[in-house]
Amino acid sequence: MLLLRRCHSLTRFGPLNPQRHEVSPAVASCAVRLWSSSSEDQRSYQRPHGPSWRHGLAGLLAGAGAVLAYGLHHHKAEQADTTVQTIEKTSSLPVFTQEEVTSHRSLEDGVWVTYKGAVYDITDFVAMHPGGDKIMLAAGGDLEPFWALYAVHNQEHVLEILSEYKVGMLSAEDLKKQQTVQSSDPYSSDPKRHPVLRINSLKPFNAEPPPELLSDNYITPSAIFFKRNHLPVPQVDPASYQLQVEGLPGGVLTLSLEELKTRFPKHTVTATLQCAGNRRSEMNKVKQVKGLNWGIAAISNATWSGASLRDVLLAAGYRPDVAQWARHVQFEGLDKDVTGTTYGASIPLNKAVSEEGDVLLAYEMNGEDLPADHGYPVRVVVPGTVGARNVKWLGKIIVSAEESSSHWQQNDYKGFSPGTDWDTVDFKSAPAIQELPIQSAITTPADGATVDRSSEEVTVKGYAWSGGGREVVRVDVSVDGGKTWQVAQLQGSEKGQGPEPSPPPGRAWAWKLWEVTAPLPPEAQELEIVCKAVDNSYNMQPDTVPPIWNLRGVLSNAWHRVKVKIREDENEE
Repeated sequence: MLLLRRCHSLTRFGPLNPQRHEVSPAVASCAVRLWSSSSEDQRSYQRPHGPSWRHGLAGLLAGAGAVLAYGLHHHKAEQADTTVQTIEKTSSLPVFTQEEVTSHRSLEDGVWVTYKGAVYDITDFVAMHPGGDKIMLAAGGDLEPFWALYAVHNQEHVLEILSEYKVGMLSAEDLKKQQTVQSSDPYSSDPKRHPVLRINSLKPFNAEPPPELLSDNYITPSAIFFKRNHLPVPQVDPASYQLQVEGLPGGVLTLSLEELKTRFPKHTVTATLQCAGNRRSEMNKVKQVKGLNWGIAAISNATWSGASLRDVLLAAGYRPDVAQWARHVQFEGLDKDVTGTTYGASIPLNKAVSEEGDVLLAYEMNGEDLPADHGYPVRVVVPGTVGARNVKWLGKIIVSAEESSSHWQQNDYKGFSPGTDWDTVDFKSAPAIQELPIQSAITTPADGATVDRSSEEVTVKGYAWSGGGREVVRVDVSVDGGKTWQVAQLQGSEKGQGPEPSPPPGRAWAWKLWEVTAPLPPEAQELEIVCKAVDNSYNMQPDTVPPIWNLRGVLSNAWHRVKVKIREDENEE
C-alpha cells in the first residue's frame, strides 16, 4: 500500500456520480505498478489474456490476502471511520433500505454493498477481483466484516477509491435494526458471527464457512471455524466460573479458571474438529435424512491450548485401579435448554487418561481466549474424535462406569445400515460415534464452476483428515471421473513455514491441505473432478454414497465429486 502514496494521480478523481463508474487510466496505471510487486497469489492474476491493471485495482477493493480472524483489525476499521466521513462528501444521494441493497446480489441486478451506513455499487469490480468469486460473499451486505477478514483494505487510499462507488445511504431504520434484539429470546445474548458463514440453523446457531476459504489457511481463523451449537450460548463469568470433577476416590475437585491455568502445565495441540454430519447434503441427494444440511465445510483446524485432562484427573485422585471399574469420562456443558437439561457427552476412559490421547481442557484457541461460540471459558478438545464429544462451556467432568445418559450420546450421533428407517431403528443397538473415518473433499473449484480452455490446466484444492490420530498419507485426484488419477501435494503446516515432520504414530490430529494442477483434457467439455484420501492404516473412502447412507446422515465420507465446465475461447479462430 506504500506504493499508493507515490501515485499522486489517485487523489485526482472526477466528479462524484451515483451511477456505476469507469476507472480512470491514471488509477489503473498506479494499480498495475502496485500489483506487480505483490504476493505470489496476486501475481497469478497477471496473465496475458486478462487486463492486469484491473486486477490490481480490484485487489485494493476486495483483496486476496490470507484470511485473518474477524475482529483482528476491527479497531483499524473504527479508526478509518473518521477518514470515511472526511473523504465521502455529504450529498443528497438517495436513501436505500437494506431490502433494496440485498436485492442487488448478482451481476444481472448489480452488486451493492454497505459500509459505515453508506451504499456502494461495486459491480464493475467483480470481474476484476483477484480473489475470484469471494467478492460475491459480501454482495447485498456489509463490507466491514470482510474488510476485517482481508485487512489490506484498512488504508486511506482504498477508502478514497471506494468513495467513487457511493450511490446512496442506508436508511436509519435499517441501521437501528442491526442492533435491536428481543430480550426475551434465549438466543438474544448469542455472540455476533461473521456474515461469510453459511447458516444451516439460526436458533441454535449452526453454520459453516464457504469451502474455498477453508483451504486458504492451514489454521482456520476462529471467526470462520464452523459453528455447531445445540442450545443457546451461555453467558459465563470467568471470575466465578467453576469446573467440578467427580467420581474419583479423592472426592469432588472444584477448580476456578485461574486454578486451571496456574495449577496445571499448559499444553498446546493442533487438532481438526469435524461434525458427524459433515457432507450430509450428499446423503440428502440419495434419500432425505434428518439433520442439518451440512455441506463440506463442517470441519476446521485450530491450535488449542489448556490443561491436560489426564493431569486434572490425576489431581482429582485417579489411579490405575480406577480402570477396574470405570470405563467412561462424562462431560456436561453449561448450555441448557428450557427445562434446564445440559448438553452432555462422554469418551472412553482410556482415551481420557492416556498420555498419547492429548485430551485438553482448552481455554485458548489460536493463541487467544476461546471465543464464545467455541466454549468460553473452557471446553474439552478430544483430538481424533467426533466434534459432538468435544463439549463446550464445560461445567462438570464425571468418571463413571457408564456412558453419558445424554440424548446426544444415547439417541443421536450413531450410524446405521442403509436399510434401517425411523420405524425400525434401535439406537441402543449401535455404539456412539467416537473416532471418525477417513475423509477428504474438494474446496476449489466449486461444483458448477467454469474454467477457460485458454488456461490449459485446472488447479484443485481441498482437505483430508482421518480420525483416531491416523495420518493422511496420500490424496488421489481425478479430473475424468476416476478413470485416471494424480497424487496431490500435501500441506501439513502454514505455507512458507516449511514441511513439518510426521507426528508420532497415532497422534496425527490435524488435517492435511492438498493441491494438484492437472492439464485440461483436449476434447472434454466438462470435468468430473474426484478426490479420495488414504491414511496410514490404508483406510480408504468408499466410492459412492448409497452404500453408506443412513437415516441420520452421519459419517458421510464417499469420494467427493464436483463437475466443472470448460469454456471455449471466444476469440478462438
